[in-house]
Amino acid sequence: MGRCRGRCTGRCSLVVICSFQLAAALERQVFDFLGYQWAPILANFLHIIAVILGIFGTVQFRSRYLILYAVWLVLWVGWNSFIICFYLEVGHLSQDRDFLMTFNTSLHRSWWMEHGPGCLVTPVPNSPLAPDDHHVITVSGCLLDYQYIEVVSSALQVFLALFGFVYACYVSKVFLEDEDSFDFIGGFDSYGYQPPQKASHLQLQPLYTSVSSLHTVPISTWQNHASATRISTR
Repeated sequence: MGRCRGRCTGRCSLVVICSFQLAAALERQVFDFLGYQWAPILANFLHIIAVILGIFGTVQFRSRYLILYAVWLVLWVGWNSFIICFYLEVGHLSQDRDFLMTFNTSLHRSWWMEHGPGCLVTPVPNSPLAPDDHHVITVSGCLLDYQYIEVVSSALQVFLALFGFVYACYVSKVFLEDEDSFDFIGGFDSYGYQPPQKASHLQLQPLYTSVSSLHTVPISTWQNHASATRISTR
């Protein structure tokens, strides 16, 4: 009873964690679309699929889906750690290398750069630094710079992924133990299941019925009786 209760608690906790992960991933996907961040968009899409598989595996008692979900979380933590290091410019990483996030298809950066809390955007007209079909802007007065917003968002993803990894390993372990114990005790045999036996051949016995004998009158007797009748009438 206690083990069943612990299993149900682990499953419910994992579903709640996956729900938070799904909501955070969808929110992040929207802002990455607005900022044309193609690399994070692709990573978020794969993460959403993995979280959905995790929820499905938890609800349907599929340990393989949970193992796949746990493996993806390891990669997801690594990706978000890279984003944290990228925006904080750890080591040789620099935000000037925009092709890392946009695949060198646009000059856009994070959407929070221009739309952060308290940010004031001022365009700079006729700037020689502006490439074709672009304009130069200055951003000032931000209460929190965009790189720190990205760092906080990635840190939240890492935090949720660590909890999800722990619970996914625990729940998948419980599922595997239940499957092993079910196979060890003989599957359905422990529940009194009996396979259908081959039907025995039925022996056919002849059926005797008593039929009353029918009295038949010969045809010659009928003919003599008819001729006697004709003679008497004459």
